[in-house]
This record gives sequence, C-alpha cells and structure tokens, in this order.
Amino acid sequence: MDNAFTEKIAAELNLKPTSVRSAAELLDGGATIPFIARYRKEMTGSMDEVRLTAIRDRLAQLRELEKRRATVLESVDKQGKLTDELKEKILAASTLSVLEDIYLPYKPKRRTRATVAREKGLEPLAALIFEQGPGDIFKEAEKYLSEEKKVAGNDDALAGARDIIAEWINENAEARAVMRELFFAKGVFRARVLDGKEEDGGNYKDYFDWHEAVRTIPSHRMLAVRRAEKEEVIYLRVEVPETEAVETLKKLFIKNDSASAVQVAQALEDSYRRLLSPSMETEIRLYAKEKADREAITVFAKNLRQLLLAPPLGQRRVMAIDPAYRTGCKIVCLNAQGRVESHTTVFPLAGAEQKTVAGQTVASLCRRHKIEFIAIGNGTASRETESFIRRLDLPEDIAVVIVSEQGASIYSASDAAREEFPDFDVTVRGAVSIGRRLMDPLAELVKIDPKSIGVGQYQHDVDQKRLKQCLDDVVISCVNLVGVELNTASKELLTYVSGLGPSRAATIVAHRDQNGPFAGRDDLWQVTGLGPKAIEQAAGFLRIRDSDNPLDKSAVHPERYELVETMARDLQCRVGDLMTEAALREKIDLNKYVSEAIGLPTLQDIYDELAKPGRDPRKRFEAVRFAEGVERPEDLAPGMRLAGVVTNITNFGVFVDIGVHLDGLCHISELSEKFVRRPADVVALHQKVQVTVLSVDLKRRRIALSMKRPANGGPVS
Repeated sequence: MDNAFTEKIAAELNLKPTSVRSAAELLDGGATIPFIARYRKEMTGSMDEVRLTAIRDRLAQLRELEKRRATVLESVDKQGKLTDELKEKILAASTLSVLEDIYLPYKPKRRTRATVAREKGLEPLAALIFEQGPGDIFKEAEKYLSEEKKVAGNDDALAGARDIIAEWINENAEARAVMRELFFAKGVFRARVLDGKEEDGGNYKDYFDWHEAVRTIPSHRMLAVRRAEKEEVIYLRVEVPETEAVETLKKLFIKNDSASAVQVAQALEDSYRRLLSPSMETEIRLYAKEKADREAITVFAKNLRQLLLAPPLGQRRVMAIDPAYRTGCKIVCLNAQGRVESHTTVFPLAGAEQKTVAGQTVASLCRRHKIEFIAIGNGTASRETESFIRRLDLPEDIAVVIVSEQGASIYSASDAAREEFPDFDVTVRGAVSIGRRLMDPLAELVKIDPKSIGVGQYQHDVDQKRLKQCLDDVVISCVNLVGVELNTASKELLTYVSGLGPSRAATIVAHRDQNGPFAGRDDLWQVTGLGPKAIEQAAGFLRIRDSDNPLDKSAVHPERYELVETMARDLQCRVGDLMTEAALREKIDLNKYVSEAIGLPTLQDIYDELAKPGRDPRKRFEAVRFAEGVERPEDLAPGMRLAGVVTNITNFGVFVDIGVHLDGLCHISELSEKFVRRPADVVALHQKVQVTVLSVDLKRRRIALSMKRPANGGPVS
C-alpha cells in the first residue's frame, strides 16, 4: 500500500490516515464494503459505506494516474528526451489533464502540417522567428528555399515556420492551462436546429435555438443536448469570446512589435482556431459529459436504492395479474412463499360473455387459494382491469394494488426466468414477477438489470461502466442491509451477498437442492468451493430463520457468537433469553467486553441485534388507490386534484403515476411553495402524493403536475 495515496485521500476526505490505510488494506485484501462497514468498525473508525466507496474509487483514480505516469516516463525516456527537469514535472503532475499537457509535445503524432514543415527543414527558421529578435526574417527565410523540398518562396518558408510555431503554442502546458481556465469560466454551449429537422426533432425543440454557460448547465440538459446532437437534430458547439482568447495568448507569447512578432501573432491565431480551440472544446465536452454522468448516476443510484428498499408486503397469498386487451389477462396465484399454485388467462375486456366468465374464474381462484392481495401490473389495460376487479363481489379483506411492471417483460425473457420456470411462457413469468415484487421488491428486482427498471434519467447515455459499478454498489448495499434468508433465496439474490458472487451463489443453491435446507450457518463449511474468506464475508448477512441457534437469524457475525455466549453465561441465562427478555439485556455492561479486537461500536451493534434480531429496515407496506374514472390522459383536465405515487426522481423534477398509463412531470418549481434545490430532498420514490393537473399535451404525451397546495382547494377527483 502506497502511504502517499492514503495520506492524500485522508486529506481530501478529512479522515484519519490510519483509518484510510486500514480501509484500503481491507479492500485490497478482498473485503467488501458492506462487510467492512458492518464488521470492521474498529479498524476504520466506524466509516460508513459512502466513505468506504469514496476511498475505493479515489484509490483507483490515483493508481490509474500512477500507471499513466509510468507509461509517460517510459515513452519520453525511450525518445532520449527525459531530462531531470522534465522528470520532476511529470512526477509532480497531480491530475491526468496536467500530465497529458506535459506529455503532449512528446506524444507520438499522426502526420500534421508541422510535421511536413519539419521535413522541409524549417524548424530552425521557426525557432528564430519564435525568439522575435530584430533580424530580417524575410532574408533568413531565403536560406530555406529548396526546389527539392518544395519550398518555392519566402511565403512558403514563413507559412511552414508558422505551422511549427502554431503546434508549439498548442503544446505549451501554460497556454493550455490558461485556455482551459477561460473555457471553463466563459465557455457557452450553443445549439441550433439542423435544416429540415424541425418536425422530426420535435422532442428537442427546446434546444433548437439555445445557449447556456458551461459552468452552470445542469446534468439533464447536458445529456439531452448530447442525445439531440447524436440523433442529428441539432448542431452543438462550445464558444468563448475569440478576441479575449487570442489576446490572452498574446500576453504569453508576443514579446515585441517586430516583424517576427507579427509572424508569431499570425501563428498564434491559427493555433487557437485550428488546434487549441477544438482541443479545448473536446475537453470541455468531455468534462461536462463526465460531470453530467456523475450527477445522473447519483440520481439513478438514489432512486434505485429507494426502489429496492420499498416496503415489502411480506408472506401473503397473492393473485398477480398481467393485464392486456387482445391477448387477455394472465393470472397467477402465489402462495405465501411466492411459489406458483396455478395460472390461467381470462378476457374481462372482450365482451359481456367473456367478462362474466372472467369474473367467475377470478372469484373461484380467490376462494380456492385463499387470496389476500391482488397485484395488477400498471401497463396496458391496468386501470380497466382494476375497475373490473373492484366491481366483483370479492371478500372485502382482499386488497387490490397496482404494481409497477417496469422490467418485468425483460425478466420474463431472461435466462434466469427460463431456468426458474422452464415450463411457463413469458407472459406467465411476467405475471409471477409482478406478484413477487409486491411481496418482496428487493428479492425480485435483483433479477432485473437495474437499467431496465426505469428510475433514472438518460441512463442509456451515461458512461455504462461507471453506471454499472455504481448500481452494483447500490444493489449489494441494499441486499446486505436487509439480509438474505439462506434457505429460500434465489441464486440472483445470493449473488449480491458480500463475498459470494454468481458462481458461489449457484454452488450454494445446488448444495441446498441436493442436501436440503441449511440447519445453521455452520453448514456453510460443507459447501464445496466456499472457503474461509467467502464465509467470513457472507455469514453475517445470511439468515437461517429455523436454525436451532437463535443467533443464526440475526446480523451477529459467527465470529462473535462466543462473545454473546459469554454475555449469557455472565447473566446465567441462555442466548435466546437475551433476545427475548429486555430486562436481561439491560443488565449487560458493554464496557466489560471491550478488548483490543472489539470496541464499543461493534458491541453496540451486537446489543441492538439481540433486541431486534434480523430486523427488516424497510418501512411497512401501504397501498395506493387511484381516482376512479380517470384512466387515460384524455380523462384529465387542468385543475384536477389527484392521488399519485412517485415513480422517478430527477434533478429537474419528479414523475408521478396518477393511473393514466402516462406518468406526469412535477417540475422542481412545482414541488413546494419554498425553494427546492434537489427534488430528492422533498419526496421519496413510491411516496404517496397529492397533485394538481396543470396542463395536458396529448400530442407530445406530456402531463404537467404540481404538488403545491391550490389556493382554493381545487376539485378533487
């Protein structure tokens, strides 16, 4: 471990160097972030997952910089140009952009105008002119005329020299730093619509004649204009005041008003327009894209976390319906453990006779399987199907819930779904997914690529590698926060448990299928291929509800079982008694058990787990009921006050499902009477809200909503 890295990270994140070093060593040793955050608090100073992730990512950046630095040093050294001064500059470069600026003059290039000029032997003339001495440059230029080298006259010689000077200016680290600062400070993104694209590019008409400062452009607009440019709807540029840019460069390079200086000034203007400006524009675009990506990925990650930690219904008997008009509604009945007991198709929207048969079928299935909840996918025909179900003479205690089916079709056609339900077609698998995600959103949604769940903004436009890393972090964090029941968890859910991964998860499921349920955490040692390191990382996050050892259903790590048993012996009781009797727990003096290996943070975690073993951190489930008679966008009218549920949160506002098959947008300015900086500060995913319809654009399929309280109360639908 490079101490320089940990010292730097500690300073940047305002953390203790020893804690950062311990965290880095644990990460390098294969420990996962959830494991370190939960079970190695004494080593890291109780760092949470956010700080541990920041350390991991910054460490990777610094190592990447160091790897590039080594490559640059090797390249320049092979060229025989590595002076002590240059080496010192390369070693001192603190960012990749600074390092690349230093390396640029030595970087292997494609053939350029300056290359051609050098081949004509004009570099000495360029050097002489760049010095801006008092000599006669026109007479000097005559010395370089050559029929063989195709330098026909003074103008040819001077033009070639200017090409070389232009490249020198472009490769000057100070010039690039100054231009970079100018582009960041005064750069403006400017877009205009391409000829003939006014009609086809209607979705982007806000950007047909648009400009915004580089330093203030928000993530969603940056990603939107980039998508519009990619789809060849708009022409996008980064502009700065050219006069100011050129004058800034002149202060760096123009020494006097000699004839040579005039040549340098011409080369400088050419360098700016042809080389520096395009290069800076590329950098600005990349910077703005990376910044937009980071913000968009952060929003996506927050939304995904809320979605995965959505309140579970729990082990209840559920009828799940995937609605449709022509092909009928696919129905599956699930028992309390989520297993399929029956499935069929009904056609409640295909005429009176079919509707009657469908009603009889649904009622019969509800009686036979003792259904407690009916989950209806929120896709095509969902509200019509909901109305049909609510009008049936079903027991009043059967609740009807609209469930997001985003991604269910992707799961139903996946390898995981085919492996789990080889005898079912995709429509039945989709209905199963809808029912199970009501029962336990986390357990079901981990089977779907997070990008397909639809809770981000421009998720297909951002850096996919960075997005995957971040979303994987979120899924891993959520799975390990909640914990996983070892004897019922799917292979996909086990994959995200700390220390496991796909192959070990598959091995565990195969062992379970062959040998029956795990009796206790100790049985993990019987799984082929599951070594001590993997068990250490995973065991605390795996639960065994029916184990004889009560600690197996808690988040207490097996490495601390002996400690808990000591606590029980000291109080002359059993471990189970500590978990059921508060009076006994209150007698535990945690300070008595502090040692070099175990501090108060871990002891407090153990105490909390004894009080509520295996506690689910998710909130209790609450159903949302949409307004009756409002089932399509055409049913909406400005001023309507409706119940809705938040389905997506972006930096520019919140999308709300109001039951019309098209989510409405509540712009950030309409979230509250008070100023809102971030929508996530006001609402959460799946939160029930009351909204007012502001406008409906059927042609563009846009609904504008407001969460502000109407002055006169407004009509409620």
